[in-house]
Amino acid sequence: MSTEQNRQEGGLNRMTPARRAQQSIPEDGGAAPERASGSRSDDVPDFGDAVVVAIDGPAGSGKSSVSREAARRLDFEFLDTGAAYRALAWHGLDTGLDFADENAIVDALDGFDYSIGTDPESYSVWVGRTEVTAAIREPRVTGQVSAVAKVPEVRRRITLLFRRIIGETRKAGIIVEGRDITTVVAPTAGVRILLTASEEARMARRSREVTTQSAEATGQALRSRDRADSQVVDFMNAADGVTLLDSTHLDFEQTVDAVIAEVRTSRARADHGTGHARR
Repeated sequence: MSTEQNRQEGGLNRMTPARRAQQSIPEDGGAAPERASGSRSDDVPDFGDAVVVAIDGPAGSGKSSVSREAARRLDFEFLDTGAAYRALAWHGLDTGLDFADENAIVDALDGFDYSIGTDPESYSVWVGRTEVTAAIREPRVTGQVSAVAKVPEVRRRITLLFRRIIGETRKAGIIVEGRDITTVVAPTAGVRILLTASEEARMARRSREVTTQSAEATGQALRSRDRADSQVVDFMNAADGVTLLDSTHLDFEQTVDAVIAEVRTSRARADHGTGHARR
């Protein structure tokens, strides 16, 4: 069966080989997320028995690639939350949205048919019947991401979507990465990590990823994105209970290993605590 046939059957919630989570963006139900300075939003659901690993970090910290590889090695699911905001920005560009009009951005959610894979081996992002996995990484989309991500109502409704996807995890765990996962989306996660690196290291990494821009343009875009997003969420400082992982002097493999080690340590600690409680 083709990928497109799979998308048209079964509501897109469970896919083979990739599991895709597609939900309409909720309109209500749940308090608006606060600015993530360490405070948590209300009504955080119980995510059940699955191990939830929350990873935050600034642009260029490597959180997406590291999280995806760690999830693959642990046989966990993987959720790239930034893809939702990127896909909404892509959708806005495709439909001629006025990004200066916050009400128009909120209204755009009603026609935003979004689905994303949670299998790290087969990751894809769709808007309607269009696969946008690569398109949402284009500079023109990056330039508008903050415009949609800074709108409180957009963040509130998309946060509810993320929580729903986390709650439907079928594997033993899920790694969720973004900017406010440890503090707003999943502050009750069993493992919470802030992955960071020096600005120089982050600029170098992003320059290697974006081959259509000069290093100077890439650096400017990174700083601009961080400035804009920092008005909404604090992704540069670890909140209470969040493990700080500085990858400035670590390569990719070392960073993945460090994340996996933290997950295993936290799980062992939790299992040990449960054992004591039973005795």
